[in-house]
Amino acid sequence: MAAGKGSESAVMHNPTKMERTSDRDLVVTRTFNGPARLVFDAWTRPELFKQWWVPKSIGMTMVSCEIDARTGGTYRLVFSHPDFPEPMAFFGRYLEVTPHSRIVWTNDEAGEAGQITTVTLEEHGDQTRLVMHDLYPSKDALDAAIASGSTGGTSETFEQLDDLLVSIAAG
Repeated sequence: MAAGKGSESAVMHNPTKMERTSDRDLVVTRTFNGPARLVFDAWTRPELFKQWWVPKSIGMTMVSCEIDARTGGTYRLVFSHPDFPEPMAFFGRYLEVTPHSRIVWTNDEAGEAGQITTVTLEEHGDQTRLVMHDLYPSKDALDAAIASGSTGGTSETFEQLDDLLVSIAAG
C-alpha cells in the first residue's frame, strides 16, 4: 500500500495558468504529460471524463455523464452535493469536434449568460499543451462566473486529469 501512495505522490503536476485576457475572455493553459490522443479521450469518453472533471475537494458527485462528442452532438452532466437538495445539470452542444486537437461546446444551462468553450490540444513530444478558452457573452457574465467560484476548481481538476493520464499510460 505504501508503494501505491509513493507512486501517486510522484506524479509530476504541471502548473495551470488562468488569465482573463479581455472583458469576456478567460484562458486556461496547461501542459499534460501524455499524448494528445489520451488527453482528447479523457475529454470525450464518459467513463474517463467522470474520473477527473469534478474537484474532489468540493464534495460534489457526478451522478450521470452523457457525452456524444461529435460535431452536432450533445452532453449532459448531472451533479449532486450535500448542501443542495436538487441535482444540478450542465448541458450543451458540441459545435466542433476534431479528434485529438480541438473541441468547441456551448454551456446552455446558463441560458444567455452561457459561455462558449474551446479546448485546443497541441502535442509536443510526449506532452500535450492544452488551451481552454471561455468566451462569455458579456463582461457581466464573466464577472458573475468568477464571483460564483465556478472557475476556481480548474487547477484541481487538471491535477486529477494528470493523475488519470498516468494511470491510463501505466495500464
